[in-house]
This record gives sequence, structure tokens and C-alpha cells, in this order.
Amino acid sequence: MTEEVKRNYLQINSLRDLNEGFKPPINYSLILIDPINFQLNKFFYKNIGKKHKWVDRLSWSEEKWINYVSSKNVETYVLKFNDDLVGFFELIFHLDKNETEIAYFGILEEFQNKKLGSYLLSEAIKLSFKKNINRVWVHTCSLDHKNALNNYISRGMKIFKTEILNI
Repeated sequence: MTEEVKRNYLQINSLRDLNEGFKPPINYSLILIDPINFQLNKFFYKNIGKKHKWVDRLSWSEEKWINYVSSKNVETYVLKFNDDLVGFFELIFHLDKNETEIAYFGILEEFQNKKLGSYLLSEAIKLSFKKNINRVWVHTCSLDHKNALNNYISRGMKIFKTEILNI
């Protein structure tokens, strides 16, 4: 059985276009994972992705995960509430194209619907532009969280491409 999925590609071309989300209370912290820890990336990918049919990395070996997160062009940030994991995002810097891709982004289910996604996305965009790039882009689809597309648009991102996939 096939399912029709709508995928939207969005971009923002200037930090001036960012509509920042609300900053959460001081109990929340955003940290760059350094040194790298592929287990954190894998944990978020599996736990957030299971509801949204993220499947492309499920077959990755530990070596592939380590190689990915070890790339000098990849950064992973984790949002915490005190010591609890809340959410994450991965940035891939395509310096040859002068752009950053928000590769994966999400909030664990128990922390959803608390406006944390708008803050996390704002921070992902701000951190991307610190590399003096011309564009930050992301794609989302109809399988993602119901507020995902609205969050991207509300932060100032614009759709530049849409496609229909049958999976």
C-alpha cells in the first residue's frame, strides 16, 4: 500500500527575517554536543522519528553514525530541561554552497506542545547564520508533527519547493 506524502522545502536568507520564538525559563539549556556522541543522535532519531516514519538511518551501522557525526560540517545541539533530554537539531554546513541545512530537528513527545519548537528552531537558524552563510534551509513533510510547517513559516522561512512522494 502506498501513501501520498507532501514534502515542503523552506529557506530563510537573512537573520533579519527571523521571527524568534519565546525563550523558555532558565531551567532549559541548549548545548553543542562536544565531544560528539553518536548515541545521542541515534537516540533522538529513533525516539522522535518513530512517529513520523523516519527510516533512512535505521539501517546505519555504528561506524556510519560515527562517521556522520564526526564530520567537520555537522553539528548537533541538544535542548535539556535540567538534566532531562528535550529535543535536538543537526546542522549540516554546506560551505561550498554558502548554506546550512537543518538536517533533523525535533522535540521528544513528552515535551511537545509547550512552544519549545519555536525556540529551538530560532536557535538553529541563529547558529546557522553565525557561519556567515547566505541561506538556511530545511524540508518537512506531511508525516512530521502537525505544527512543523507552521513553525518554520512562523519563524520567517518561506517555501521554495513542494513535491508529492508516494511511499
